[in-house]
Amino acid sequence: MNWFLISALAMVATAVIHSVAGERRLVGPALAGRHGVFANAQSRKVLRGAWHLTSAFMLLTAAVMIWPDTDGQLKALVAGVWLVIGLVSLVSTRGKHVGWPTLTLSGIAGLAGAWA
Repeated sequence: MNWFLISALAMVATAVIHSVAGERRLVGPALAGRHGVFANAQSRKVLRGAWHLTSAFMLLTAAVMIWPDTDGQLKALVAGVWLVIGLVSLVSTRGKHVGWPTLTLSGIAGLAGAWA
């Protein structure tokens, strides 16, 4: 089984969900009010950009997992970070954060590949 591919696919799914659902359910509504710091157009651009930049970094880590020349220790490090983020998300939101399963799966699959 190609654990690194499974990890990368879960990371891609997380990135897509993060951008699409985050824009519709969090970023868009937060910026629509235009109150406080979001009254400033530049602040709105920075928040939206940073939100989607996070998704781009998720895609970058997916590429690391399937890139043939990437060191196994680096893949294990990336996977470990995803696993920790998934578990922190699970515990801190008591399972209510929609992303904890794919975050955690990304980490577990990546570590399985690194240890295989």
